[in-house]
Amino acid sequence: AAAEAAADGYTVLLGTVGTHAINPTLYGNLPYDPAKAFTPVAMVLAGPNVLVVNPDVPARSVAELTALAKRKPGALNMGSSGSGSSIHLSGEMYKHLAGVDLTHVPYRGGGPALTDLIGGRIDLMFDNLSTSLPLIKDGRLRPLAVTGPQRVPSLPDVPTMREAGVPDYEAIAWMGLFVPAGTPADIVERLNTATREAQKSPAVAARLAELGAEPSTLDAGEFGAFVAAETRRWPDVVRASGARAE
Repeated sequence: AAAEAAADGYTVLLGTVGTHAINPTLYGNLPYDPAKAFTPVAMVLAGPNVLVVNPDVPARSVAELTALAKRKPGALNMGSSGSGSSIHLSGEMYKHLAGVDLTHVPYRGGGPALTDLIGGRIDLMFDNLSTSLPLIKDGRLRPLAVTGPQRVPSLPDVPTMREAGVPDYEAIAWMGLFVPAGTPADIVERLNTATREAQKSPAVAARLAELGAEPSTLDAGEFGAFVAAETRRWPDVVRASGARAE
C-alpha cells in the first residue's frame, strides 16, 4: 500500500534491513522493488547485534569459537529468530567469512531461542543487543563480539567481529523512514530534519543508547547511500544461506 500511495509526504514507511535489503532476495517475487518504489528519508535507529554463547561452551573469544567449530564441523548449534531473519543471516555471514560449519536451528521468534540458549539446548546465537544485555549482565550468556563497526558503551570490553579476527564482517540492525518514490526533495529534506531534531531530545537519545544506538547525523542523501550499500551487502549472504521465506 505504501508503495502505491501518493508521493506527497503524507505516507511514510518505517523500513528495516529486512524490508529493503534482505526480503527482495529472500522472497524473490515481491510485487515491487523497494529500491525503485521508495525514497530513503532518515535513519531512525541503527545498532549492532551481539554474538552470545552459553557459558558452558568452551570458547571465550571468537577465535576460540571458530577453532572449536572447525574441529567439530556441524556439532555446534546456532539458534535464530527464524530462517531468513537478520539474526539468522548475521550468523550465516560469520559462517561464510570464518569458514565454519554450524547447524542452524530456527525458532519462531527470538524469545524461544534465547530460552534454549540459556538452557544449553543450543550453543550460540546472534541476537539483538537490547534483549541479550540483561542476560549478559546476569552471567547467563557470554558475549564474544558485537557485529557493528565499533564497540558499544554498554559492553566496552567486547570487541567487534572485525577486531575479533573476522575481516569484512559488519551486520547492523537498522530502521529508517521512507516515502514513495517521486516525493519532492524539499519534503524529503524537511522530514529528515524533523527526524534528526527529534532524536536530539534527551529522552530519545537515552532510549537509543539503551538499544546500543546513537542519534543519526545522516542527511537524506547519506541515508540513501547507506541503504544502497546494504542492498549490495545482503543478497549474496541470503543466497549462500539457502534461506527461503516461511
